[in-house]
Amino acid sequence: MQRSYSRLLGIVGKPNTGKSTFFCAATLALVDIANYPFTTIKPNRGVGYVRSLCVHGEFNVKDNPRNSLCVDDVRLVPVELIDIAGIVPGAWEGRGLGNQFLDEICRADALIHVVDVSGGTDIEGKSCKLGEHDPLEDVYFLEREITLWMVNILKKDWSKIARTAEADKKGIAAPLEDRLTGLGIKKVSVAEAIRRCGLNVDKPTLWSDDDFYMFVDVLRRISKPIIIVANKIDLPSSKVNFERLKKLDYPVISTSAEAELALRRAAEKQLIDYKPGDNDFKILAPEKMSVGQLKALESIREKILLGEGSTGVQEAINTVYFKLLDMITVYPVEDPEHLTNHNGQVLPDTYLVPNGITAHQFAYLIHSELGDNFLYAIDARNKRRIGEDAVLKDRDVISIVSSKKRV
Repeated sequence: MQRSYSRLLGIVGKPNTGKSTFFCAATLALVDIANYPFTTIKPNRGVGYVRSLCVHGEFNVKDNPRNSLCVDDVRLVPVELIDIAGIVPGAWEGRGLGNQFLDEICRADALIHVVDVSGGTDIEGKSCKLGEHDPLEDVYFLEREITLWMVNILKKDWSKIARTAEADKKGIAAPLEDRLTGLGIKKVSVAEAIRRCGLNVDKPTLWSDDDFYMFVDVLRRISKPIIIVANKIDLPSSKVNFERLKKLDYPVISTSAEAELALRRAAEKQLIDYKPGDNDFKILAPEKMSVGQLKALESIREKILLGEGSTGVQEAINTVYFKLLDMITVYPVEDPEHLTNHNGQVLPDTYLVPNGITAHQFAYLIHSELGDNFLYAIDARNKRRIGEDAVLKDRDVISIVSSKKRV
């Protein structure tokens, strides 16, 4: 299966919160899952899916997905996930291999922060009594660790960068983008952080230490957006903490990664009919399961699916891509009449792309030659031509016509 355009999603948090369980539930990858810190040492990479309503039903056709999956009218678009080892206090200074882990985090375009909402693990990730630890501290601690790590990177050359920028009279945004290239941070994010902080872009040597920290902290928020996954929602004390987390300036999703993993594994073995993000499941082969397994599934249905609406794992991934990263799905076809590519496959590809993308920009995502020779695009719904500056909408189906070929 070919991959569509997407962005890297990092799964982060302190040890023992269920990060690796979340990752495994989202990807069905085989990873070490244990109830002690630093089970994960090297980052785990896997493929999860963004869930979207497929357009084939609207057009009353049977599709032939190539770079994604279509199950019961649901398009599952593959995205890359990375599971980072648990972050502990002092990680920005290297404690617990923190520098190595933070290097991996900052390659991601967005972060899912898995928090033990039950309060059953302390700040180091060690087990404690349920409700004994305040999960809000975990949110503040992770923010601080990433910000201090970024501060440490920039501080090394800051004086030289600031003086050079003033001498060149071109502002500080471009030099900072060059310095932060490895973190995937763009000039537009740097400029926006400076604007929000009200700092003098032409006189960075006048920034105080507090100014500098504030700038980096705002830059972190802009360039590495975070969603909070309130994991272990079915445990006592979780509901109260979940309501408290919802008051923070982050999207917060109630989650049971263990429940999702159990459902995904049962579905993989064709014991139940279940798709990621469903609010219920159907038992297909009760004769192949023990009484204990059937009771466990019914418990998941009653406590998680009926109580919360879903396990939250798929909702978290969708929230990252459709809200945090503001992306949409677009279906390119070669023949707008039959919705096929050159091999006759119907609606073969689905692309996750940034909201606001134009038809011409989308052509470049498919192939540089297609962008170079772009003439116009055709909207498959109404068969009208659209120009290069036309902004695409979610679930658009378009055919791109170039001077060499149509896609």
